[in-house]
Amino acid sequence: MAVNRPPEPPTPSRSEKILPRHLERLAVVYVRQSTVQQVMDHRESTNLQYGLVNHAIALGWPEGRVLVIDEDQGKSGSSAEGREGFARLVAEVGLDHVGLILGVEMSRLARSSKDWHQLLEICALFSTLIADLDGIYDPSQYNDRLLLGLKGTMSEAELHILKQRLHQGKLGKARRGELTFALPVGYVRRPSGEVVFDPDEQAQQVVRLLFRKFEELGTLHALLRYLVAQGIQLGVRVREGEGKGELQWRKPNRMTLQNMLKNPIYAGVYAYGKRQVDPRRKHPGRPSTGRVVVEQGQWHAFIEESFPAYISIEHYERNLRRLAANRARAEEIGAVRHGPSLLQGLLVCGKCGHRMQVRYGGTKKLHTYTCSRMATDYAGSFCHYLPGACLDVFVGEWVVKALQPAALEISLEASEHLEKEREELDGLWQKRLERASYEADRAGRHYRLVEPENRLVARQLAREWENKLEAQRKLEEDYRRFLTEQPRALCAAERENIRRLAQDIPALWHSPTTTMAERKEIVRQIVERVSVENEGKTERLHVTIEWVGGSQTKGVVIRPVSKLEYLSYYPQLCERIRELVAEGLSTAEIARALHREGMRPPKHAERFSRQAVGELLQRLGLRPARPRGRRNFGEPAPAENEWWLSDLARVLQMPAGTLHGWIRRGWVESYQQRSSGRWIIQADEAEVERLRQLRSLPMGHHEHHRWLDYASRRMAVEGSMQENT
Repeated sequence: MAVNRPPEPPTPSRSEKILPRHLERLAVVYVRQSTVQQVMDHRESTNLQYGLVNHAIALGWPEGRVLVIDEDQGKSGSSAEGREGFARLVAEVGLDHVGLILGVEMSRLARSSKDWHQLLEICALFSTLIADLDGIYDPSQYNDRLLLGLKGTMSEAELHILKQRLHQGKLGKARRGELTFALPVGYVRRPSGEVVFDPDEQAQQVVRLLFRKFEELGTLHALLRYLVAQGIQLGVRVREGEGKGELQWRKPNRMTLQNMLKNPIYAGVYAYGKRQVDPRRKHPGRPSTGRVVVEQGQWHAFIEESFPAYISIEHYERNLRRLAANRARAEEIGAVRHGPSLLQGLLVCGKCGHRMQVRYGGTKKLHTYTCSRMATDYAGSFCHYLPGACLDVFVGEWVVKALQPAALEISLEASEHLEKEREELDGLWQKRLERASYEADRAGRHYRLVEPENRLVARQLAREWENKLEAQRKLEEDYRRFLTEQPRALCAAERENIRRLAQDIPALWHSPTTTMAERKEIVRQIVERVSVENEGKTERLHVTIEWVGGSQTKGVVIRPVSKLEYLSYYPQLCERIRELVAEGLSTAEIARALHREGMRPPKHAERFSRQAVGELLQRLGLRPARPRGRRNFGEPAPAENEWWLSDLARVLQMPAGTLHGWIRRGWVESYQQRSSGRWIIQADEAEVERLRQLRSLPMGHHEHHRWLDYASRRMAVEGSMQENT
């Protein structure tokens, strides 16, 4: 019986380069094929490499001293990464175990000059010979080393030429729009190669609904929540395996929806080269890594009207701009969030032109709009640190005024939109019911076609039929529940309610059922951006509303300030108070007169109180201040570097209530007098100066927080020391 044996190379003559010390060590035969397909189909090349064992025996090595290393079958020689066999070969040479390395050609060992020359260095160091079908080489000799280096270079160049030829052929096919790729949800490829809509009507309707709802909702997460809430699934064609080509219904997920919105095929565009390899990010040994998304102008192919389109090119570009604007970056408007700031993402600094940030702080979590661009980039002062409530009220009032002329149109459009959406959802339910009915009928036909005697098959088909009928019944119950919650058509009461709410825009705007996210969506539909600039430290803010369409609205917003001196009319206020005092009016009468004349205190109060007028009179020298020291008979005066709370507040020019709040939080060193219960604050000149600087900082400033952290730590340390003593 004939036995298939590997082909034997021609018997070589004994080379003078082979010395006894080489024969004392191993002869290693390195076997490698680049791909699994080559291993399976190119059997002659594999057999030829294994036949080098006979070549080594003919050169003088005993059969037991010939080692075959074939762990790298199906691995590319372009890099040493991931090639355990090559690493083992290098290790054996480095341990001085190898006298000869055999390969059919040098490309079997390595196609990278770096790996090849590293192997040559090690072989020259340990006097290891290298042999192929052309001869035997000694890397320690100049001529042989030169020839081996040339062969390695040619091997690497050959790999580059092959890759380049394949790559250019692939690019040429892509530029003609002929390179095929896996199709996304909603498309199938016919046997002829033509790309068409998925023949399933429900699959098509879900794709169209997806794009329409994203344009309405505006965010990817809102779209995902809507699909999940309505129980809508995506029809996906199986790409491989036993059920290849079948339609499966899967739950939507964020990544799939994002890929669909960014895929230009839905606009009928053949695109190739959206993700290209960046060598700086490529991981050695992992060819699929290093891919980055590039700009559309750098794509290899962008051919319009190549496929049937679900949306237009303009719609596709709007989706990309909306997704980019939803990213949480300083230069983008960002997605709508549920915080109380109405102008989130819309407010722009009038000084530097950058988008302002929203910050929340305090016990009431009030929001403020800040711009720290000049401080962070140029070590300057803050551009703005503005309270948010007054700006939100101003813009909200103008938005309500802008919407009132379109009240009737809004009501009609809202009614039409709701009816259209319910009709579309009902259509999806009808298709789901039709599919469930078809699957139940098919299962019934399969059961009825089986022979009654074949009970083994009949029982299984009966169970499948029952499962399909149960799924159909459950779907019908869900549909009836859907009709109860959301009927297809609006009733007369719902239509009248929509008209009434649309005509009363202010009531709809201020309604507790209207969420802040909904108000923000309304603002973004008609407002492009809002610019704000202050008059120094005064209470006046100049606000410019830029509407969608190009028109502008300008106005002045009054904000609360921390000091009387910051009021724009402070000189007029002082002069008027002097006149009223000269007329002999009391503090209460002065407060009422200031209110009538439109003068307001610096903070949120609507009018000056008697106490505020009295403090202002003392500041102007129109009423003598109480001397610092004893207040009541028998009451001891504070010691040196100690202050009554009211006296220190007057020196710091801050409300006594604010200073008392600092005491409660432990931000100042103080104690309470036992006899009177009054607070005494310990502060030398340096401490008073530091408190004055703290008072001048805006709330939320980073220096303020740093000081408060220091004060809190200091009080905690002193408290622990007192407990220990």
